[in-house]
Amino acid sequence: MNSGDTAWLLIATALVLLMTPGLALFYGGMVSARSVVNMLMMSFACMAVVSVLWVLYGYALSFGDDAGAGLLGSFDPQALTGSPETATGTVPVLAFAAFQLMFAIITPALISGAIADRAKFGAWLVFVAVWVSVVYFPVAHWVFAFDDGNGGWIGDRLGAIDFAGGTAVHINAGAAALALVLVLGKRHGWPHDTHRPHNMPLVLLGAGLLWFGWFGFNAGSALTAGGTAANALLNTQVAAAAGALAWIATQALRGQRASSLGLASGSVAGLVAITPACAAVNVYGALAVGAAAGVLCALAVTLKYRLGIDDTTDVVGVHLVGGIVGSLLVGLFATSAATGGVDGLLFGGGAAQLGKQALAVMAVGGYSFAVTLALGWTIDKLIGFRVHETHERSGIDATQHAELSYTFGRR
Repeated sequence: MNSGDTAWLLIATALVLLMTPGLALFYGGMVSARSVVNMLMMSFACMAVVSVLWVLYGYALSFGDDAGAGLLGSFDPQALTGSPETATGTVPVLAFAAFQLMFAIITPALISGAIADRAKFGAWLVFVAVWVSVVYFPVAHWVFAFDDGNGGWIGDRLGAIDFAGGTAVHINAGAAALALVLVLGKRHGWPHDTHRPHNMPLVLLGAGLLWFGWFGFNAGSALTAGGTAANALLNTQVAAAAGALAWIATQALRGQRASSLGLASGSVAGLVAITPACAAVNVYGALAVGAAAGVLCALAVTLKYRLGIDDTTDVVGVHLVGGIVGSLLVGLFATSAATGGVDGLLFGGGAAQLGKQALAVMAVGGYSFAVTLALGWTIDKLIGFRVHETHERSGIDATQHAELSYTFGRR
């Protein structure tokens, strides 16, 4: 084991954990003032539920020896009970497991924003527990489990590139969010009633914490404190910046004023898109990926009004579309100078890598959408997923948690 690599991975793990509270604040500022507590609780609940399931069986199913065809790891109840000195690469297994746990936590948390203001908290807990078990853990094995060609079918066998979770995290969460929105339906009064973000400083604070934590998300995925981590970190920064500028430029071209929500959303779109590509492209490729995501995600968000899809915090428009953009652009902008062997179409590598990326996108997105649609429908029929209309209109903080987000003038 290498102490420098281990130290960096431990720091990166903490950075990625910070992203979930950052996400809670980001989403919390975008929802109604009467449902902020519920929005925060949905993210924090993921930290609790997923952590327990991860050590019980999640890590083994995601990173255990392949059980066949690259679809799922073998369950091993002692996967995390060996010596703390057991290593994977140059870092302890326990450090690697802790790092990957943070990805498992934030993925369902991302979904929560799409159904904000109208979901039962108890039903959400059930959904998270089942969803990570039947969707996230298998998909994580497909994408992240490497074993010299005997690991997951997408990353290790097919050869699709997803360095830090464009498919496993963002497309996975975005497709699931779309499915849940279809199950729960629109908020009462949407889009005619005003449903504006209630606290933009909170949104910007959350976006800033996400941006900061994303360095651990992407650069930490190198698992070493070396050149790959440095490349991923710089690419992460410039893609986020390009995404933010591209989003507000798109607003201006559409005759709108540059908004703080647009700047924040654009930075997140750039971060989402560079996630699968951060170690596969050079810095100029990262600029292109971030800019493309900023434009395309900004346009995608406007479609929800035309399509009648009430995605409260634009999870589909930012994470699904941004994840698709970043994953596919790997096939164009990948350079062997960064990947150590893979060139994309624009670097003379042909269209083969683009085809692999497209297959990965369709497989993860299709699987996540189909299973989530069935799971959400089942939960809704068995215990009810949506709060009663009167509770939604009065605010679900009080009805679901007996708490209020703000108590101005009260003691």
